[in-house]
Amino acid sequence: MRKISLILLLISIGFSAFSQKDYTVNGESYQLKTEVEGSLNLLWNIIDGNFRYFIENDNAIEELVNTKNTSGSYQEEYIRSLKQFTGNTNINSKSVKLTLPGLRSFINEYNASQDKTYSFSENKLKLNTRLGLFGGITNNPFVENTENLKAPLFGAELEIYDENKAKRHALFAQLTHVVEKTLLNKENEPNDYSATEFSIGYRYRFIYTNTFNMHANLKLVTYNVEFDAPVIFGLGADIKICNASYITLYYNELFALSLDNQGNFSTNLAIGYKFNL
Repeated sequence: MRKISLILLLISIGFSAFSQKDYTVNGESYQLKTEVEGSLNLLWNIIDGNFRYFIENDNAIEELVNTKNTSGSYQEEYIRSLKQFTGNTNINSKSVKLTLPGLRSFINEYNASQDKTYSFSENKLKLNTRLGLFGGITNNPFVENTENLKAPLFGAELEIYDENKAKRHALFAQLTHVVEKTLLNKENEPNDYSATEFSIGYRYRFIYTNTFNMHANLKLVTYNVEFDAPVIFGLGADIKICNASYITLYYNELFALSLDNQGNFSTNLAIGYKFNL
């Protein structure tokens, strides 16, 4: 859970812009960024490689800490600090996590309870998934194929992306199967070739609208006979046909960083149907 919280925190940092000012807390001077501003302010920064959080109102500023006692148990001092600063409400602080998203949510809720004109957007990470099925043809550009013969391919894909803050970015897991085809090598020797491959990759939508997007695909890790990291580049497009489904087009295996093209320009074309889960 701590690793997940850290990942979410780093994503939040990467997509946010913050003002930074000097503050003095218990005689120490810090440069802090303002995450929430209202009846209570939430301040933070990375100091000496550690994430440090501070809470401030008109009268005081205090660091939120969670130290361990001699037996190794966390003492959760930050919860007592939150209760002290928000003592005039019934907002529950016991379940608040000492993370930027957790503190932001709690302090936004408190500020809204104190000021009816206070507005905020949580802008939380909202992961969506899409499932796709596709079929097409390939000339297996990274396999010896002197006659440039084409073979049918079929596949399925699971795509994961953040709908709120990173719509252009996605991760995907893909399973493809190339139907057996007799290919000839340079010595005209036959090779009955077929392959089933599992891959994990990254997708960037360089054109993005509500009804259409074009994307670059990078297959980062593949497994058929053994694990590999070929970094295979491809292109694709999604065309929206209703609220939750798309026609999807693929032009994959254009080139790879660690695999050699065997002399044929890539023909790896597929069409499919993708829908939100």
